[in-house]
Amino acid sequence: MTTGTREAAPPPATGAAMGAMVLRRVGEPLVWEERPLPQPGPGEIRVRVEACAVCRTDLHVVDGELAGGMLPVVPGHEIVGQVEALGPGVAGPGIDTRVGIPWLGHTCGSCDYCREARENLCDDPQFTGFTRDGGFATHVLADAAYAFPLEGFDDPVAAAPLLCAGLIGWRSLKMAGDGQRIGLYGFGAAAHLLAQVLRWQGRAVYAFTRAGDAEAQALALRLGAVWAGASEEAPPDQLDAAILFAPVGALVPMALRAVRKGGRVVCGGIHMSEIPAFPYGILWHERQLRSVANLTRRDATEFLALAPKAGIRAETTSYPLRRANDALDDLRHGRFQGAAVLVP
Repeated sequence: MTTGTREAAPPPATGAAMGAMVLRRVGEPLVWEERPLPQPGPGEIRVRVEACAVCRTDLHVVDGELAGGMLPVVPGHEIVGQVEALGPGVAGPGIDTRVGIPWLGHTCGSCDYCREARENLCDDPQFTGFTRDGGFATHVLADAAYAFPLEGFDDPVAAAPLLCAGLIGWRSLKMAGDGQRIGLYGFGAAAHLLAQVLRWQGRAVYAFTRAGDAEAQALALRLGAVWAGASEEAPPDQLDAAILFAPVGALVPMALRAVRKGGRVVCGGIHMSEIPAFPYGILWHERQLRSVANLTRRDATEFLALAPKAGIRAETTSYPLRRANDALDDLRHGRFQGAAVLVP
């Protein structure tokens, strides 16, 4: 909320600085920079970062696979931190409030999509860690209206993956519908959180992983999946819906073959390799193929209210902030289960 007439925070003390891991050119490693501590503008807050999870979208940003970003840029959009300064006009969240900052950083509020409560499709959006600096840093500026209080979330590292892996998983699940048998392709950060939601709801989880990834399959079974196997395998039962988190276009025909008549396949990623041609017969019988784009603030409030009730807990591997390149490389090569989290 950005109301009231509160004066701007005073300028930072002389010599006050922040540090950040910066992408200067796509395809190159991030580099450490020290910068002056930023002053929040109208409607903004400055947040001292406590933790920032590392998302596959960050890999797409670093690799230049997404159009429209800015350079240089500080990646990172699964941010948890403490509010330490308010810009003009900001009434809340207040100083020392723990907040979460997601991918959607700002929307215009006036385009057709915003007026239709579809702000995730806004014609003039800003995205944290892509078109505005993100959380691979000690401090970050955020639009106060797109930062969410995290009352009751006492562990910043565990909370950070909820800000994208959790939110996109939740939006994908809403698109997948109310079916009981749900397939999750790519059992990483998003899927391991969504599996916990599904089990809490009493639904059956079918986990699809890279061939031979015994650790991911074991994690899925430990989190309550009724079956776990390679993506190329047919599940033992027909699925009501399948959600694809792995950015592999070849999985789309596989998932269509796995869902029953009238079933849905939801592509939950922001980027995917080319989808190969497939016969119309596997789409026929009213199967549906959908994509998910970004998130809305309503998604965030819904999921952040649900997560404590469902007892959702992220599996995390922590890295010091300056080891952001190691975290990205480990994510690229699947060297950990769950989510990587940078800690300043």
